[in-house]
Amino acid sequence: MRSYLEFEKPIADLEGQIQELRTLAEKGSAVDVKDEIAKLEAKASQALAEIYQKLSPWQKTLVARHPDRPHFVDYVAALVEDFTPMAGDRAFGEDAAIVGGFGRFRGQPVCIMGHEKGSDTATRIKHNFGMAKPEGYRKAVRLMETAERFGLPVVSLVDTAGAYPGIGAEERGQAEAIARSTDACLGLGVPNVSVIIGEGGSGGAIAIAATNRVYMLEHAIYSVISPEGAASILWRDSARAQDAATGMKITAQDLFGFKVVDGVVAEPLGGAHRAPEKVIGAVGDAIEKALGDLSALTPDQLRDARHEKFLAIGRSL
Repeated sequence: MRSYLEFEKPIADLEGQIQELRTLAEKGSAVDVKDEIAKLEAKASQALAEIYQKLSPWQKTLVARHPDRPHFVDYVAALVEDFTPMAGDRAFGEDAAIVGGFGRFRGQPVCIMGHEKGSDTATRIKHNFGMAKPEGYRKAVRLMETAERFGLPVVSLVDTAGAYPGIGAEERGQAEAIARSTDACLGLGVPNVSVIIGEGGSGGAIAIAATNRVYMLEHAIYSVISPEGAASILWRDSARAQDAATGMKITAQDLFGFKVVDGVVAEPLGGAHRAPEKVIGAVGDAIEKALGDLSALTPDQLRDARHEKFLAIGRSL
């Protein structure tokens, strides 16, 4: 059963009526409902298009967090063959919020890693809602170092509200782990590409997204802090998250305009959760093109281009 966001209520009502009529038709209703279904489907499509053409930053935030959006494991299942995961940071333990390993992406050996939020209560708890602890970022460093050793490109899929802020994580060096992961990204001598597939929250995102190419899905968000967190700091009122989302310029369209990201991957009408296979294919195409463009660069050229890319963000001259 499809879940709807609050602003999608008109669509939910129409699609609910369509489903009721289809149920009647399946039960052999004497009344021909085909024409009525067609009319309602046209209305639902029009309503969907109108709503998604003018989403506010806060509404985009809700779409980015939609529980039915495809997650890291869905992308890996569809795009990567012979995926072999690596576990543990060789220092403390395993962190399930960041999943990573090696496999073949469209015939090319790659290292792929990303945040996994989980798709139901059990898996969300297992993956800590995609909020990684220090051992997750140290595992990411381990993956990147292994990839460089064997000359493999690195692909990162980002979907996290932020790094885990718990006491245990801080005691084990959360900030240091994030910094070392970011440094490992910047220092790689192999191509690396990242895609923000949902939320890109704070250092928890940049730790695996300091890459040669950074892309965002059309309705993804990327920010230094969550809208709720920013509202709590600025106005001491998390209920003003909508205002914060607007002021922070966190949408893919804003960030592409500021040259923070290199491109925006279109989503199907109604968001990635309505046609997961289509959006996963589009992400795969963007990654394939980026890796192809970067493949001719030497290790030093890759590092220099990456450094200049991030140093240029925010420059006015």
